[in-house]
Amino acid sequence: MMYSAATVALLASMMPMASAHYFFDKLVINGQGSTDFVRQNTRPTAYMPTKFIKSFDNITPESIDFRCNMGATNKGSKATANVKAGDSLAMSLGVGAKMEHPGPGQVYMSKAPGSVGTYDGSGDWFKIHQETICKQGADIKKEAWCTWAKDRISFKIPEGIPDGEYLIRTEHIGLHGAHGGEAEFYYGCAQVKVTGGGNAVPKNTVKIPGVYKKSDPEVNFSVWGGNNVQYPAKGPGPEVETFTGGASSSTPVSEEAPASSNTPSASQPSGSAPSD
Repeated sequence: MMYSAATVALLASMMPMASAHYFFDKLVINGQGSTDFVRQNTRPTAYMPTKFIKSFDNITPESIDFRCNMGATNKGSKATANVKAGDSLAMSLGVGAKMEHPGPGQVYMSKAPGSVGTYDGSGDWFKIHQETICKQGADIKKEAWCTWAKDRISFKIPEGIPDGEYLIRTEHIGLHGAHGGEAEFYYGCAQVKVTGGGNAVPKNTVKIPGVYKKSDPEVNFSVWGGNNVQYPAKGPGPEVETFTGGASSSTPVSEEAPASSNTPSASQPSGSAPSD
């Protein structure tokens, strides 16, 4: 079933705002969520999205702050989490929110040249995880998407990744307004120190900003053309990086996956992590 332009605009405007705008504020390790490892943004209204047009706070995907959000690109978090290559992690949303906009989720990493606490993310980024369509033929405005109604994006640290300190950037793109150039980007960065990895070198690297263009079909996709429309298989940005000795998958990481037997900890003193 196809919709007229006027109907599309009307339906899009009726999508609920309060329950659908959100921000990533916790890194979840072995089931425990903590804000200590996540760089906090300083936007007046933290949950508002970044867009190419009609954006908030003068941030677009072409801005430096598109790396980690306003106030978080050049300021580190309280602590850096110690994790191992192969560990299962997640970044979850604040204030009990869920991802109730249709669209893909992805996770990027960027290796700091030294301490990640002072790293501004100006180096290379590579994608380690992606979630697009999980239920082909279902309502593409809702539950067809792997991310729909979830409160987190779960992923694994690639097993072949070199040891070192990294920024992890988790992102969800809301496509309900993308037909009009208004894809909505929700994102945040966490700090980790990886050990037990390999020596693989990522090949599909990008810079942020620069990873997306306003003309990219993945961020100009219309969810209003019926449930049989096909979202681009590659997803937004580069392909998911594959490392020798361990590959990240575009399949969502099960939240029921067993926790690592070696509980990661903070590399700086911090309080006990609250239950997520």
